[in-house]
Amino acid sequence: MSKKQQAAEVLVRLLVGAGKASPQPPVGPALGARGVKSMDFCKQFNDKTKHIAIDTPVPTVITIKPDRTFTFATKTPPTTYLLKRAAGVTKGASKPGSETVGNVSLKHVYEIAKLKQQDTNLKHLSLESICSSIIGVARSVGIQVVH
Repeated sequence: MSKKQQAAEVLVRLLVGAGKASPQPPVGPALGARGVKSMDFCKQFNDKTKHIAIDTPVPTVITIKPDRTFTFATKTPPTTYLLKRAAGVTKGASKPGSETVGNVSLKHVYEIAKLKQQDTNLKHLSLESICSSIIGVARSVGIQVVH
């Protein structure tokens, strides 16, 4: 691939609910502005995410080529979403550090780390370092990790 072709590729990052992609915002405007038929993406995305619980936020990176074709890659849900779900809370603390909204066990942290390790950008990290990162995120959201 020449540098000219590479430069013409566009990356679009979206956070879309699993199985819920539709031509409405944010998907429609983001792709339509770049000449891609959003319905094509929606069908493929919904098919690829049908095994995930409906409405789970799925970070997605869409690569749009100069000929208006596209490819996309999905990642695991955001760490904060997974932590809040494990703790059984809907939102984080308004004053993290001085307020706790829920608890998760180290087992939860380990399970989330195993899931996050599947992301290509985290494959090279050890489970231990991913776990410590997740504990840091939990602290910043107001979720306490109990042993």
